[in-house]
Amino acid sequence: MELVRKHQPDPEKDRLYRKALVLTLAGNLLLAGGKGIVAYLSGSVALYADAANSVSDVVYSIAMVFGLWMAMQPPDLSHPQGHSRFEPLVGLIVTLSMGIAGYEAARTALERFMAGGMAVDIGLPTLVLLASAAIKAGMFYYIRHLAHELNSPTLHTAAKDNLSDVLTSAAAFLGAFGSSHISPLLDPIAGFLVAGWIFKAAFEAGRENLGFLTGAGASEEVRQEIIQAAESVPGVLRVHHAMTEYAGPKLVVDLHINVKGSKTLHDTHAINDAVVEKIEALPDVDRAYVHIEPDDWTD
Repeated sequence: MELVRKHQPDPEKDRLYRKALVLTLAGNLLLAGGKGIVAYLSGSVALYADAANSVSDVVYSIAMVFGLWMAMQPPDLSHPQGHSRFEPLVGLIVTLSMGIAGYEAARTALERFMAGGMAVDIGLPTLVLLASAAIKAGMFYYIRHLAHELNSPTLHTAAKDNLSDVLTSAAAFLGAFGSSHISPLLDPIAGFLVAGWIFKAAFEAGRENLGFLTGAGASEEVRQEIIQAAESVPGVLRVHHAMTEYAGPKLVVDLHINVKGSKTLHDTHAINDAVVEKIEALPDVDRAYVHIEPDDWTD
């Protein structure tokens, strides 16, 4: 019954998720299309690299819609522990698309660099890049706000991606501007910088999602937070075993706690429920399983 109760639909939560997904998908489609057209017309490699990054963001957005929809499905006979592992699985697909975009951006920048570069008209390209940075900054703040409200690792990642896009657009802007005022080579150099940002984001996203999928444990900081939460419950003498494992983007916690052996069954059951409730209230935790032992127990 507890499993069913915990996964009951939440209309307000679903509404906020839909807002985040619509904003992310619409914003990235707009930016990818606009940057692609202007890059083609202007010949800016830096802008082309930034457009490739935005195309990967569109793929990310589409995959995120599917991943979050699947992850929010309640447990059933096929997935009795829930569907949360679909989220990092889609994240790995997104990581691959980001890597392809980074390769394409680096390849184009290398070709332009070997050809000696080209001065780019600073009119339209720079305006597009500045507008892109402003839009992405707004998306970053709003998605981060929703991520905090929903406690969603996926939206936290999307917010970080938006922030990195602000930086890559700034690098592309400097390249396009510098190619006309300093050296034509600054445009492909900026393209390399943008590609570097894409590869960095792809590496970090891949490492995080692999941890979620392969059952990595929590950091020592989170582990200690879990132990302290359990030991703060009246009646708990100590935690003598704590194991954490990511099942999707959130943790499953297995705890063994000690209580006085003189406690009644009703008292120990109440302590067990209080510990579970306390731990599952932590933002990184999905489920907690607690085993109680009398403090004077000997194997």
